[in-house]
Amino acid sequence: MAMQQSEEQATRGGIMALETAFSDISRRQHDVQSTAGNLANSYQGKDGGKFKQLMETWDGHVDTILINLDRMVDELNETLREQGLVQGSSDEAIDAEYSRSTAVFDELNGTDVSSSNTTSTTGQAESGIPS
Repeated sequence: MAMQQSEEQATRGGIMALETAFSDISRRQHDVQSTAGNLANSYQGKDGGKFKQLMETWDGHVDTILINLDRMVDELNETLREQGLVQGSSDEAIDAEYSRSTAVFDELNGTDVSSSNTTSTTGQAESGIPS
C-alpha cells in the first residue's frame, strides 16, 4: 500500500528532527570534549582519574545516542525508499558529523576507539560509508 502524503510529510519531518538533534548533540559533545581536554590538564591525582573516567563514560553514552539517532534516520529513509520516494536526508552529512565527533574525542583522549565498535549499521556510519 502506498504511503499517504501526510505519512510522507510526517516521515520527512521526523528525519529532519532527528538530523537536527544529531547535529546539536554532536556540537555539544565537541564542546564538552574541548572543555574536558582543557580541564584534564589541570586535574591531578585521584580527582583527575575520576574526572577522566566520568568523561569517557559520558562520551560513550553520547556516542550510543548518536548511533541510535543515525539508525533511526536510516530506518525512516528506508521507509521512504520502500515506498519509491526520494531519499529523505543526506546520510553522508550525518556520517561525516559522527566521524568528526568521534575523531575529536579520539584525539583528546589519545585513543582510537573506532576499530573496536560494532560494525553492523554503526560500522558504516563510523567509517563514513553511506548505507
